[in-house]
Amino acid sequence: MTERIQAPRGTFDVLPDDAAARAVVEREARRILEAAGYGRIETPSFEATELFARGVGEATDIVQKEMYSFDDGGGRSLTLRPEGTAPVCRAYVEHGMHKLPQPVRLWYLSSFFRHERAQAGRYRQFWQVGAEAIGSDDPAVDAEVILLLAELLDALTVRGLRLRLSSLGSPGVRAEYREELRAYLRQHADRLSSEARGRIDLNPLRAFDATDPATREVMAGAPLLLDRLSGDDAEHFAQVRELLDRADIAYDVDPTLVRGLDYYTRTVFEFESAALGAQSGVGGGGRYDGLVEALGGPPAPGTGWAAGVERILLAAGAPPTAPPPVDLYVAYVGDEQRAEAFALTGAARRAGLRAQLELAGRLRGRADG
Repeated sequence: MTERIQAPRGTFDVLPDDAAARAVVEREARRILEAAGYGRIETPSFEATELFARGVGEATDIVQKEMYSFDDGGGRSLTLRPEGTAPVCRAYVEHGMHKLPQPVRLWYLSSFFRHERAQAGRYRQFWQVGAEAIGSDDPAVDAEVILLLAELLDALTVRGLRLRLSSLGSPGVRAEYREELRAYLRQHADRLSSEARGRIDLNPLRAFDATDPATREVMAGAPLLLDRLSGDDAEHFAQVRELLDRADIAYDVDPTLVRGLDYYTRTVFEFESAALGAQSGVGGGGRYDGLVEALGGPPAPGTGWAAGVERILLAAGAPPTAPPPVDLYVAYVGDEQRAEAFALTGAARRAGLRAQLELAGRLRGRADG
């Protein structure tokens, strides 16, 4: 017997029943986001590798070890997109969207690719729904995008939600803090995991994400960036919290919250679901005030988020369901009725009904009575 070919590890087929649930995610995202003025955007499945190296950050896990990159045959390196914000910002620059009324509000629902360890709810090809608001540094934009994600997750009945909120401050403050944290980690290097030690120079903040007990014990005594906010950074964070309070959005201020992408500034947030166990993140994001400029555009502060479709479906109280697939089912007994049945089915569809023609021949040749 010929050996079967299966889907590559970390990927999956979307079967009809699964597609129905995913269609509900798309429908609710469109309803909620477009009602708030967000227009849909689609970017290419692959981009210049430099886009992610420059935008996401050379020191991030994504760029260091998770990207699917390849040569295009002409000496140029291309990468299957591992995340959505950098491509959207590239499109913002390329199409001169800074000339439009600001902020420009965009949303997407697309597939992404990362070479990471496959596990429940984590895949090497995965889908995310995301929203980006580019062109304003108003704290109200931060609060709005958080509110929209909360509304979407609620509409999709995601269980056991918790919102973690923090601020990474401006780039200058964060650079000073990184040096302070590096010094602290070096003092305790003998108690850190090899992974945490390897990140001291490149990305010390990721030590807060460690699962190793000894490393977590060290990080419990680490200096916190949130304690070093002052001036405009502190005021910005206070205004975001005030707006969330006004909107009755519950949150926990978590000074250890670290996003895995280098472009974040000031506000960062993450929604977790208790239904997902240890890998509890459903979606999150934050502010990225320098990203557009880093990609060759004009200064244009932005804020956004992405949420995993597969993780949303895993955490939903019940799988979202689409409307019934059929309004009219047309069957015929004899071949002489085939043309009439075919025409009737087509007419029903043109009238707006979901009509399905019997094609398996289950009634063919049978007579009434």
